[in-house]
Amino acid sequence: QAQLVESGGGLVQAGGSLRLSCVASGRAFANYAVGWFRQAQGKEREFVAAINWSGGTTDYVDFVKGRFTISRDNNKRTVYLQMNSLKPEDTAVYYCAAAPSLYVPSRPHEYNLWGQGTQVTVSA
Repeated sequence: QAQLVESGGGLVQAGGSLRLSCVASGRAFANYAVGWFRQAQGKEREFVAAINWSGGTTDYVDFVKGRFTISRDNNKRTVYLQMNSLKPEDTAVYYCAAAPSLYVPSRPHEYNLWGQGTQVTVSA
C-alpha cells in the first residue's frame, strides 16, 4: 500500500534550520509531483512548496521564498524541505503529499496521498 512518511521535525530556535524528509513507498514515486503543506493550530492547511516529478520545476509560497528549498532524490524515493532562517510563525505540523501531475499543484485537493505530518516548533 502506498504511503508517505515524514521525518525531521523538532524544536529549534528562531534563525535556526531544519531539514524535513518525505519517504515514499508502494507506488511509482518518480511519476508524481510532491508538495509540502503546513497547518498551524487553529488555522487551515496551507501550501508551502512543491516539486515536479523530475525536480526541474519548483514552486514556493511567498513567505518562504529565499528561506526554504525543496528537492528530491528519486533513487531514494525521498523529497526534502530544507528550512533556514526559521521564524516562530513557521511553527506548524508539516505534511508532504503526492499528486499525479506533471506540474506543481498548490491546492490540497489536487493531492491524493498524504503523510501523517511532522511537528516543527520554532521558539522566539
